[in-house]
Amino acid sequence: MTTQINQNVYTNINSVLIWQGGQLRYEHYFNGFGRDSLHDTRSSFKSITSLLMGIAIDQGLVRDVYQKVYSFFPEYQDSLQMDKRKKGMTIKNLLEMQSGYDCDEWDDVKDCESEMIKSEDWVKFSLSLPMKNDPGKVWAYTSCNPMVISGVIAKASGVSIMDFAKKFLFDPLGITGYTWTLDPAGHGMTAGSFYIRPLDMLKIGELVLDKGVWNGKRIVSEKWLEESTRTTIPIPDFSYVRFSRNTEAIPQPSFYGYYWYSETVKTKKFQEDLLFASGNGGQYIMIIKNLGMVIVFTQSNYNHWQAKRAFDLLIKYILPAFEPKN
Repeated sequence: MTTQINQNVYTNINSVLIWQGGQLRYEHYFNGFGRDSLHDTRSSFKSITSLLMGIAIDQGLVRDVYQKVYSFFPEYQDSLQMDKRKKGMTIKNLLEMQSGYDCDEWDDVKDCESEMIKSEDWVKFSLSLPMKNDPGKVWAYTSCNPMVISGVIAKASGVSIMDFAKKFLFDPLGITGYTWTLDPAGHGMTAGSFYIRPLDMLKIGELVLDKGVWNGKRIVSEKWLEESTRTTIPIPDFSYVRFSRNTEAIPQPSFYGYYWYSETVKTKKFQEDLLFASGNGGQYIMIIKNLGMVIVFTQSNYNHWQAKRAFDLLIKYILPAFEPKN
């Protein structure tokens, strides 16, 4: 695998890390990146936002995922009057990409994120979006949903999302080198554009693999991880394996949970259930519970199908090396 990447058979791959059986089994960097290089996580950071919401609920700052979103923002009552569908929107709707907002960035149908980035206040912009569907009815991917989640956590905790994440997630995991992207109003971006070391992305995967415990300390509840990674929503006509153009696997459908994805990797020789965070360009935190494994990919294949070739590498090289030998 290393040779194939170095020879540019697989292009624009910046790092591959494999943790298995309690050990770092593989750690390689490419294209000038190194161990301490910060990499843009893109939308794989959404899965970290999911963890932060779980911590807020664990602490009792937020009651549960069924709490109404706009109850945290009394200053937006005018928006509720303009479209009463917003009144019923829950935190769960945001986490499952079923908010009902008139946005759908999955196939570039309606890119609200680009417009959001131009605004002065990304939380305000997102809360003020027009509605298209009743909440909870239609899966429509938009980065505005996790931006509202950041606002909910900030309102409920009384501190910025940056301070909340530092105190309750990053510091406990020993994650100290990272860079937030901020809007002009000072809100931290929780949908992507967060820069972190691949080794620290690996820690996020290890935390989930170990059911919310890090070095013997509970960081997020096992109950939240079970709920948030249940991935019951089918993504219409989509398979990461199929788009990787791997010829050995039988493509299976992808599913969505609370900013987490799942897909079964199935070949004639093996089958494994994969839970993962995914970001544009090929930023992946992959968790295979059955093998006690976490795999991190960082890439620069932005807006290109080649980002999915990480799944080709997984199927051709990584899984065969770790599958139990009969």
